[in-house]
Amino acid sequence: VRGTTCAGSQIAATRGADTRHNQEDGAWSMYEEYFGFTEKPFSLTPDPRFLYKSESHANAFELLQYAMRRREGFVVVTGDIGTGKTTLCRALLEQIDRRTFTALVLNPFLSEDDLLKLILQDFGVVSRADVKAGRLAGISKQELIDTLYDFLLGLLPLQANAVLIIDEAQNLPLQVLEQLRILSNLETDKAKLLQIILVGQQNLKSLLRSPELRQLDQRVSIRYELKPLTRDETAAYIHHRLYVAGGASAVSFTPRAVQVVFQYSGGIPRLINLICDRSLLGAFSTKVSKVSHDLVILATESLDIRQLEKVRFSWFRRRQLAAGAGAGTLFGA
Repeated sequence: VRGTTCAGSQIAATRGADTRHNQEDGAWSMYEEYFGFTEKPFSLTPDPRFLYKSESHANAFELLQYAMRRREGFVVVTGDIGTGKTTLCRALLEQIDRRTFTALVLNPFLSEDDLLKLILQDFGVVSRADVKAGRLAGISKQELIDTLYDFLLGLLPLQANAVLIIDEAQNLPLQVLEQLRILSNLETDKAKLLQIILVGQQNLKSLLRSPELRQLDQRVSIRYELKPLTRDETAAYIHHRLYVAGGASAVSFTPRAVQVVFQYSGGIPRLINLICDRSLLGAFSTKVSKVSHDLVILATESLDIRQLEKVRFSWFRRRQLAAGAGAGTLFGA
């Protein structure tokens, strides 16, 4: 431990550091340098290097790889806000072989024509310059579909395949979802020519069950729901990110601190990142190498985050009770 202070001093120092952080970014580079990090360990960007494969995330990853190998038509992955869906997509793309062409759509607020143009651009059929210059403006939707179909047929002799991944798919307009159903009809007698993976929040499930999308919903062959992290997984997640960032030997979170992180985040990775990031700033300000539960509580107060475990983990408690375990075992009580 590099130094200790009383709780009151920690709170005052961290509040002062929080104010300085809002005024300038220099504190962050100092906090990284102080603990020896090569990069921010709890950044909110979806860096696949930081993907922690919890039981749920590992299952989703393996299922998506299986679906791609089997050339399943429609695959749907859902999860609560901040559960790491985009990071999962990025990690999946990094593992794809050279014979798989991919298109990743991060902005679902597109028209049918714009979606087709973006898919063709990601597959390399048209250039970004062509799209930006408006050279495709006079091409009809059917011509765009025909161009995509010709491209997909051209992959067959190469034994290659094409995958379309759409993030935040719960925001897709109904007409665009219907367009995706039509694209799923691009097939031979034996195989689908285009695999479509829809990734979205929980309401994507109810959206697909709407009467207007009944035909699309029937085409979904694989569905998976990402779950929040358990308490033990939260501890492993924190250590994993500290390790990847290069500072696991310089700073750590006490068991009580991890428990508080879990209670306030509900096991949601994005909230864990926010809380731990702010907690590390407090540890830097007070010059300590162990993040205490007091620093974590202060971080949640500065972020205005309330305890979420009672709501987020009702499903987990029901599973524990069904298995005959007491609810108290969730927190190691």
